Amino acid sequence: MAELTFKINDFEGPLDLLLHLISKHKMQLFDIRIYQLIDQYLDYIGNIGQEQLEPTSEFVEMAARLVYMKSVALLPRSEEKEELERELTGQLIEYALCKQAANRLRDRSEGINFFVREPMVIKLPNDYNRKHDPLKLLDAFRAVQGRNRKEPDIERFEPLVTAPVVSVESRVIHIMGSLRKKNRRNISEFFAHTSGRSETVATFLGILELIRNGRITVDDDGTVNMKNDGEDSPNE
Repeated sequence: MAELTFKINDFEGPLDLLLHLISKHKMQLFDIRIYQLIDQYLDYIGNIGQEQLEPTSEFVEMAARLVYMKSVALLPRSEEKEELERELTGQLIEYALCKQAANRLRDRSEGINFFVREPMVIKLPNDYNRKHDPLKLLDAFRAVQGRNRKEPDIERFEPLVTAPVVSVESRVIHIMGSLRKKNRRNISEFFAHTSGRSETVATFLGILELIRNGRITVDDDGTVNMKNDGEDSPNE
């Protein structure tokens, strides 16, 4: 066979290349000796430059398919060989028919005049002609500058700054005093009469501090027990 001298741009895909090889060697579509074309096809793929690798992925895929067909043909009594040949032959016939139809449509379209108008240049007005409420414009301007924030109401703001701060130490003293009167108490009793979030948080932190120092223990049912002073604490 003669050496291939064409380029990738000469063909629309691997089927187009195979049809060219079939036509060049004067084969019939219904009697393709596909195994005579594999070597030339693989030589063509091997000569593709690295810069053309991306657009030629379908050509590489067809090369892998042809190599597989050639390997299957080496097996004795291979039914898969005949099936692969029929499948490829059917694709080539279908592609050839589509190509003939496309060539006929192209021939019919030759000589027809096409008239296309150049796109019009649309001129847009440079003046802003919309009207807005001046107060809304002022609000928008202040919002951009961050000056549109509303001051909080005194009734809502005053409780935040005047609320008493309850210390954890005071709640520890309260808890230990309650346990000295009654050695066992439920943990909910210490929160029953708390007033405000600060006192509740301080009570909770006080209980954690006493547990950490080994002064009290808390059972699974929420019962708080005070350890005797003579018992060894975990931190001693």
